[in-house]
Amino acid sequence: MKRILKISGVAVGTLLLVGLIFGWILHEPLPKGASGAEADALARKMLEALNYDAYKSTRYLEWSFQGGRNHYQWDKEIGVCSVQWEDYTVQLNLVHPEQSTVATSEGSLSPTESKKIIDKTLAYFNNDSFWLVAPYKVFDKGTSRSIVRLEEGRQGLLVSYSSGGTTPGDSYLWLLNEDGFPNAYKMWVKIIPIGGIQATWDDWLVTQSGAFLPKSHQLGPITLHMGEIRGYN
Repeated sequence: MKRILKISGVAVGTLLLVGLIFGWILHEPLPKGASGAEADALARKMLEALNYDAYKSTRYLEWSFQGGRNHYQWDKEIGVCSVQWEDYTVQLNLVHPEQSTVATSEGSLSPTESKKIIDKTLAYFNNDSFWLVAPYKVFDKGTSRSIVRLEEGRQGLLVSYSSGGTTPGDSYLWLLNEDGFPNAYKMWVKIIPIGGIQATWDDWLVTQSGAFLPKSHQLGPITLHMGEIRGYN
């Protein structure tokens, strides 16, 4: 599974404008951390706190995003996600995207039109699923991990993505409690010109399968709702 951070232009614009006016957004340079066994151990501590084994064994995930406009039913076992947005229902094959299919009440689509819809759906999935399962992706292919010493004397886990998704090069600094449970992360991403914007990860749901998943995120005055979340087998 790939990832992308892409909030709507209106939301980003509002966040930056309000933040700059009231002074609660200040650009932070990407911090430097120490990689190696200690960083990997901190990442594993976070996964253990989140009951990673329960997440791995969860077959089905359901949620929505963008005010309920994008709906997802993801079968993790076979790598297929049914995505509904606008007038489209896309059976998105995450293993072989070229085998994905599109249905719409507008009638049949040309191969070029279908590919355009599939590509856009994949971009939606990459973004929207990252807001759902990002903590479980700290050992994905193309990631690197390092420990950042925070001002309060705590340790932060910096995870950088060098490949995959639509925006390789993005980095996220996870802020953890003493037990390793994530409360928030700070972002350094191409889609946002200001580094260090913080998003909360503290509104958790324990699903039927036992996996921890976030119900919402707060970015300053903006709330990103994940809709009605389900995780089951």
